[in-house]
Amino acid sequence: MRGDIALLALNSAEKTGRRVNQILSEWRGGGDYLIGVECPRFSSGEAKCVIRESVRDRDVYILLDVCNWSLTYSMFGQTNHMSPDDHYQDLKRAIAACGGKADRITVIMPFLYEGRQHRKTTRESLDCAVMLRELEDMGVHSLITFDAHDPRMQNVVPLLGMENVSPALQFTQAFLAEYEDLAIDSEHMMFIAPDEGATGRVVFLASLYGVNIGMFYKRRDYTRIVNGSNPVVAHEFCGSSVEGKDVIVIDDMIASGGSMLDTAHQLKDMGARRVFIFSTFGLFTSGLDKFDRAFADGWFDHIFTTNLVYQTPELLARNYYSTVNMERYIAALIDSLNRGESLHELTKPAARIQKALALYRG
Repeated sequence: MRGDIALLALNSAEKTGRRVNQILSEWRGGGDYLIGVECPRFSSGEAKCVIRESVRDRDVYILLDVCNWSLTYSMFGQTNHMSPDDHYQDLKRAIAACGGKADRITVIMPFLYEGRQHRKTTRESLDCAVMLRELEDMGVHSLITFDAHDPRMQNVVPLLGMENVSPALQFTQAFLAEYEDLAIDSEHMMFIAPDEGATGRVVFLASLYGVNIGMFYKRRDYTRIVNGSNPVVAHEFCGSSVEGKDVIVIDDMIASGGSMLDTAHQLKDMGARRVFIFSTFGLFTSGLDKFDRAFADGWFDHIFTTNLVYQTPELLARNYYSTVNMERYIAALIDSLNRGESLHELTKPAARIQKALALYRG
C-alpha cells in the first residue's frame, strides 16, 4: 500500500473526478479522496494552479480531459474556449503546485495529448514525444492513457510507467447489453478496420469473438494538405463478403466523422445487415448533422463511444448513441495502483471478454 490517495480532478474532468471519488469511497469503506484544485486566470489570460489541501507524502492522481472544449476563459475581455494546449498547461501547473512533496504523481490523461502527431515525416514538431519527456522531467512517476493513437509513443519514455489501457471489455459489455439478438460467429458477424492503423484493435477483438476481419485502406492525395492532413480520395475494402452480416467498425476516435461514415455507407452498399460503430473517443468536431442524416438514410445502426472525453447534451440525446461508461474502470486502476497490485488483468482484459461472451451465448 502506498500513501493516502489524493485525487486532483482538473476542471476539464471535474464530473468524472466526483464519480470516481464516490466509487473509491464505496469500495474502501468511506473517505473523501478528492482534493480541491483550481486554475484561475488573470484578465491577460495567464493562469496559476492552487491546490487547497496538502499533498505531502500522498499518492497523487491528476485527472484531466484535454478534449473538453466546453470550458471557457476570459482574455482581454474576449471569451476563449479551452484548447488541448490550455488543458496541458493546467496539468503542468498542477504538477508544479505539488512542489515535489507528493509521494508519487500519476497522470490520468484518457486522450493522449497530441497523440495524433506521433511521427515525424518532414521538418515538423513531434509534440506528443515532447509532452512525455516534459512530464518525466517534472517528476511524474506514471501516466495512464486509453487506446493511444500509436502505442509506440511509450518508447519515448521507457523508464516512465506508461499504461495504454484498452476499453475493449467495456465496449463488449455495452454492446451485449444493448442487443439481445446477436449471432456471434463467423457466419453472422465481422469486425472492420476503417484504416490500416485500426487493424491491431480489430484483430484483438475479432480473435476473442471468433469472427473474421476486413479492412479499408485510404487512398490519399499527397499533393496537398487540408486541415493538417492529406485528404482521403477513396476507401478501398480488403476482406471477405459482408453480405447479410452484422459488422462492427472499430477505431480510436471519431473526429469530423467523414471517413467513418463513408466506411459505414460502403458496408451497407455491400450488403451488411447492420453496421455498429465502436470508437473510444467521440469528438464529433463537425457536429452531429451529418450523423443524423446518415442514420436517417440507414448508413449505420448504432454508435458506441466512451465518456472519457466531453460529451455534448445533444450527443447524449441521440437515440442512435450509447455511452460506454469508464468511471469504475478508472477507479479500479487507481485502487490497484495504490495497493501496489498488478494492472495486467485491467489493461489486458482478454479473459474477462471471453467470459462475457460465454455468458451471452448461454
